[in-house]
Amino acid sequence: MGNRTLAIDTATTACSVALFDSGKSIASAYEEIGRGHAEKLVPMIAKMPDKGRADKILVNCGPGSFTGVRIGLSAAKALAMAWHAEISGYQCLHLVAAQALADMKDVSPVFVVMVGGHGEYFVQNFAADGSALDDLLSLSPQAALHHAKANYFAGSAAKPLADLTTGVSYSSILPDATQSALLTSDEKFLDVSPIYGRAPDAQPAHRA
Repeated sequence: MGNRTLAIDTATTACSVALFDSGKSIASAYEEIGRGHAEKLVPMIAKMPDKGRADKILVNCGPGSFTGVRIGLSAAKALAMAWHAEISGYQCLHLVAAQALADMKDVSPVFVVMVGGHGEYFVQNFAADGSALDDLLSLSPQAALHHAKANYFAGSAAKPLADLTTGVSYSSILPDATQSALLTSDEKFLDVSPIYGRAPDAQPAHRA
């Protein structure tokens, strides 16, 4: 089978998988489905060569849709156990930044802005070389505008945020497992646990 890696991305409204052999993509699938990742993901993998069996599994850990993130992580962990495969994760906004930079004719810093929860956006600034300039945050649209350090917005919330200001360009991008090869080695080796990007809505009750 060689050195195969299966990449899984279900953190957003897109659902995608990609199978790599020695770093080369040999099969992939991508659909923007909104919901229904649980029903779509397994058939996508099953249609791949050797039913997607791989030596390594790479998965989007978030932030993004709570349900989507959990589905991707659960599937990745189950397959890693069944196949005795290595498993690692990546952060969603890192991949969106890498995709945006790969699409640019004249590479420049990029402000990644993704739809979050409760009217907020997940945001992070990236340099022209793809390195993160600050930490992931969840901010209101106006706070996100003030936080931006680039005139190029990318991500699922790039257009609505760009519409609130002038002098910026944008690209509406969703993460795609096929593009995970753009990530650096360090960006591909996160612990496989969910990245929520914001505090939980419900807090445990404190005993008096």
